[in-house]
Amino acid sequence: MSMTTLTNSPQAPLTTSLQTRRLPLWSLISIGVGAAVVAYLVFKIGGLLDAGWVLTIVGAVLIFLIVLAVVSTVVEGGRSARNRVATSLIYSAFILALLPLVSVVVTLVNKGKTRLDGTFFNNSMRNITAFDSGGGAYHAIVGTLEQVGIATVITVPLGILAAVYIVEYGRGRLANSIRFFVDVMTGIPSIVAGLFILAFWVLIVSPHFSPTDKPFYSGFAAALALCVLMLPTVTRSTEEMLRLVPGALREGSYALGIPKWRTIARIVLPTALPGIVTGIMLAIARAAGETAPVLLVAGGTPDRNFNPFQGNQESLSVYIYEQASLASKYGPPRAWTAALTLVALVLALTVVAKLLSRRTKLNQK
Repeated sequence: MSMTTLTNSPQAPLTTSLQTRRLPLWSLISIGVGAAVVAYLVFKIGGLLDAGWVLTIVGAVLIFLIVLAVVSTVVEGGRSARNRVATSLIYSAFILALLPLVSVVVTLVNKGKTRLDGTFFNNSMRNITAFDSGGGAYHAIVGTLEQVGIATVITVPLGILAAVYIVEYGRGRLANSIRFFVDVMTGIPSIVAGLFILAFWVLIVSPHFSPTDKPFYSGFAAALALCVLMLPTVTRSTEEMLRLVPGALREGSYALGIPKWRTIARIVLPTALPGIVTGIMLAIARAAGETAPVLLVAGGTPDRNFNPFQGNQESLSVYIYEQASLASKYGPPRAWTAALTLVALVLALTVVAKLLSRRTKLNQK
């Protein structure tokens, strides 16, 4: 009797109170379009449209958030409105963070496509003055590939082995000292790395390999300077990836009687391989774009030099700096095309490295 009374009591309308009003999708789209139109009109009337479309988008986002907060509060209530505004802030922050990257890519493509021709990729700047329309970056592309390649071959094994020691073997003061110096090296300016190689390798070591007993610039010296910049990045990123590998994998391997070195080589490193590759590619991207250390120890040259161990050598970053500094209408287009080439080169290397690491991981499964 009491159960029937409770069931038929006025508690039934509670089910309808859980049904809250929600803003439909078309209303969100309408608010977004309206905010974009209002921002455009405000910037146009105020004479601020010349500041760029990025500023217009920022204004549209702010107007959208304000209007969304008001409309959502009226329709959905304060709690749902705060949740919707917070979600919109997250998406807006992502879009605003993406805008500079999109702007850089669009600018590179628009200004770099003017010299995307066979002459640019098959010729050097030999016998080409600042007022000549020809010339290319073939010698700079070769120099960048050789310098970054040598630096990668030297740095990657050293960085990975150092990270393995810190995570798997290092204990006490030595491991803490290595970690401390790696952190310090991460923040050193690139010009300091160039000055170090200039003082040590170019002025002290290189005369012993010269028939005239005089110091000489070389692409190998530039590669050594890039090693100083790449090593802390590779070591630190590899260390963090190795720490993310679950300890249960190591313990299971040890329980099966597998030695520690084999566990590291066959289980720990392959598990952390995608993150390690990402850190390596970040280091390569930084090295490929460095100008000051390469200019200090490699010198730069308008001619081709395939020997990284003897004579001045060019790189794409130095080439961009030189062409952008020319007081000529032909220099900036070459600089923009070289910048686009450098970005495309780093992107291609990143994609290839990612595909190879993914294939290696799939083969091990």
